[in-house]
Amino acid sequence: MEKVELKLLRITYSHTHAGAYALILAELQGDRRLPIIIGGTEAQAIAIQVENIRPARPLTHDLFKNFCDQFGITLTEVVINDLVEGIFHAKLVLEQEGKRAEVDARSSDAIALALRFNCPIYTYEFILAAAGLRMDEAGEEGDQPAHVPEAQPEKKNIRTASPEELRQMLKEALEAEDYEGASKLRDELKRREGTN
Repeated sequence: MEKVELKLLRITYSHTHAGAYALILAELQGDRRLPIIIGGTEAQAIAIQVENIRPARPLTHDLFKNFCDQFGITLTEVVINDLVEGIFHAKLVLEQEGKRAEVDARSSDAIALALRFNCPIYTYEFILAAAGLRMDEAGEEGDQPAHVPEAQPEKKNIRTASPEELRQMLKEALEAEDYEGASKLRDELKRREGTN
């Protein structure tokens, strides 16, 4: 299967899941985004590494990294390898003395570890095709809010909107970096295209 390399773009508050965050991964060689909903603790573990904050005592991901360093284990890559009922699955690809092993992991933990080991993050093309959102260059300009409140009433009418209206709403959601809303709109468009 064709692998696609990703990079961490940002973490934003989730506006549809209370107390959750949206982890936004970007295609390294392309314009697609992969939003993954994660919990507050997982977001903190990633943010601590991104912000280069050093806690007084090692947190769980730091402990794992220290353990691997002590025993000569290298995390060579992280792969977001499946999407089951909206849940992303990942695997850690580890190496020790020429031996390779793959370990199942939650995608948030895998990304937190990838940042600590400074290793690449990949996914497969079929996952990006199913859950990725395309962002045009105009949507990347400036610091736009993660959510546009005025767009909320329209989202309530997703089922009754015409395909043209859905496409416009999708464009607006992407421009506002509301990846969760865009994902729902994309799913509705795909659902309708499948019935024609």
